[in-house]
Amino acid sequence: MPQWLDDLNAEQRAAVTHGGGPLLVVAGAGTGKTKTLAYRVAYLISQGVDPGCILLLTFTRRAAQEMIERASTIVARGTSTTGRVWGGTFHAIAHRLLRLYADAVGIGREFTVLDQGDAESLIHLIRHEMGLHEKEKRFPRKGTCLAVYSRCVNSGEDLKHVLERDFPWCDEWESELRELFRRYVVRKQERNVLDYDDLLLYWMALLDRPERAAEIGGRFDHILVDEYQDTNIVQARILRGMRTTRQDIMVVGDDAQSIYRFRGATVRNMLDFPKQFSGATVIKLEQNYRSVTPILDTANLLIAGASERYTKDLWSERKSDELPRLVLCKDPSEQDDYVIDRVLRHYEEGIPLRRQAILFRASHLSDTLEVELVRRNIPYHKFGGLRFLEAAHVKDLLAFLRVLENPRDELAWFRILDLLDGVGPTTASRIVEHVEQAGGDPRAVRSFPGPPAARVGLADLAQVFDDVVPMGAKNPEAQVERIRRFYDPIFARTYENPAARVRDLISLEQIASGYRSRQQFLADVQLDPPTSTSELAASPYLDEDWLVLSTIHSAKGCEWDVVYLIHAADGFLPSDLSTGSQEEIEEERRLAYVALTRAKDHLYVTWPLRYYHKWYALGDGHSYAQLCRFFTKDVLASVEEVALARPEEKDDPGSFYDPEADIQQRMRDMWE
Repeated sequence: MPQWLDDLNAEQRAAVTHGGGPLLVVAGAGTGKTKTLAYRVAYLISQGVDPGCILLLTFTRRAAQEMIERASTIVARGTSTTGRVWGGTFHAIAHRLLRLYADAVGIGREFTVLDQGDAESLIHLIRHEMGLHEKEKRFPRKGTCLAVYSRCVNSGEDLKHVLERDFPWCDEWESELRELFRRYVVRKQERNVLDYDDLLLYWMALLDRPERAAEIGGRFDHILVDEYQDTNIVQARILRGMRTTRQDIMVVGDDAQSIYRFRGATVRNMLDFPKQFSGATVIKLEQNYRSVTPILDTANLLIAGASERYTKDLWSERKSDELPRLVLCKDPSEQDDYVIDRVLRHYEEGIPLRRQAILFRASHLSDTLEVELVRRNIPYHKFGGLRFLEAAHVKDLLAFLRVLENPRDELAWFRILDLLDGVGPTTASRIVEHVEQAGGDPRAVRSFPGPPAARVGLADLAQVFDDVVPMGAKNPEAQVERIRRFYDPIFARTYENPAARVRDLISLEQIASGYRSRQQFLADVQLDPPTSTSELAASPYLDEDWLVLSTIHSAKGCEWDVVYLIHAADGFLPSDLSTGSQEEIEEERRLAYVALTRAKDHLYVTWPLRYYHKWYALGDGHSYAQLCRFFTKDVLASVEEVALARPEEKDDPGSFYDPEADIQQRMRDMWE
């Protein structure tokens, strides 16, 4: 056996050296699941498995790359060997397979992918064509429509059921929504475009026929899946379809961290894995390498209240005499002061700001805290905002590449043509038809008899296509550079603060330089894009240190020396919008568990007693909160309770009765 296996504990080693057949690794928070997966890849290669026959599915491309690079270091054979591993997200692998098997599902190999914004735009276009925007009652907006569509696809449930359970305010529009979705699917097929959900649906469809499932699944001797608790029904069906002739599949996850139900994920995939893959072995990783023992004790007691789970108790060799603190505050203002004072105290003790994080259930819960941080001149970064591809200027530039890749992509055409003076929606539609009639050659825009105001712009656009089309699909960097020479003047007069935004375009060109084909560049940048844009960035801080603010969802997978969970009051955690069913409440419990297990050394949980109503500045209207229901008596016994305000006191200022000033007699005398 390889000597490097000695780096693993007994449970990790059992998972890494598993002989064959289905394997479920229930990996608690901080127990080294990434290490286990990387060592499993290295072990398989060391045992003679062809790296090209290993499929590693993760939820970010970066995670797959890190595991593969780590495996390369372990086996000491260089990335040339491990680089042949099929590693990536479900959507990226689906994209790669569909390029190979496009004919089998009736799509053109030159298909392009719609991101969420593009998909919403197409929904909106069809919505207007159907006249739904003119209804007497307000029809659901494009984002809601796409959310309903995606929920149906990813859950495998009928539209009627999804509307009744998750979107009851849209229930009256069932027939219109069904027709809208039918036209949406037809339009995508006509234009040879796929949205994110289609990538998984077509992959699943590829596996419908046993002989094709055997062929595609047979490509891989071993399938490894990370974060299995975050998979949806479609992804689980894909995995079963990929293992019809072979049974070597290893999935790693933690049912206690399944918190993405709103994306269609279901914890049932983990709980039912032994039923779906007969003969499955279950291995639990319980030794935590992140947190001190008192924090784990509290987290274990909190998740023990779950109605259904894989029973496990996290333990650690890291001891501490400091218990997690549960802090009762008078109101949000006192909570803000307490948290900031603790942040500064730990900072003075040598813990950098970036090693401290303030977590909350919903983004708006940090509003007053952010104001106070700015007032005290404390730098912070808040996680959750525009994705790179949601920035309009980035979408503009990528639209050119999408048209080159798929001339039938009408949304990309409309985005490009909308940049030109003198081109409105009607003219844009005619130009798209003109290009189609010319065989789909983008250079055909030169021969379109456009209105006088548009002729210069169309001629310049035609010159771009004249220069770029002959390049073919190779050298995407040169194509981006040529498109930018056309786009930069338009960009400068279209957007405010172009100097900040232009850095994104430079970054896009630099990213393109790492690709040999336009197709692969588009696939990677759309399926796993960067998560920030330069227009959101402030000036750099002199000490290059900042406090982390994050929703619990965004914090999953991270860790900090100090964690502050704020607004741990019922109605906020669990959210009052997520208590309609036992299933929703259980997911809220898991959210609380995720928050607690992000902390390494110090954990603070705060909840304000009093919440002022919206227009508190005009009065003193307020309500009293209750502690988060997940902090039961057993959980409370494991923490140190700190009361900055006491529930029994509330608004009682004490007795001010003056017997010599008989106020009651005065009140009676008013009516004598």
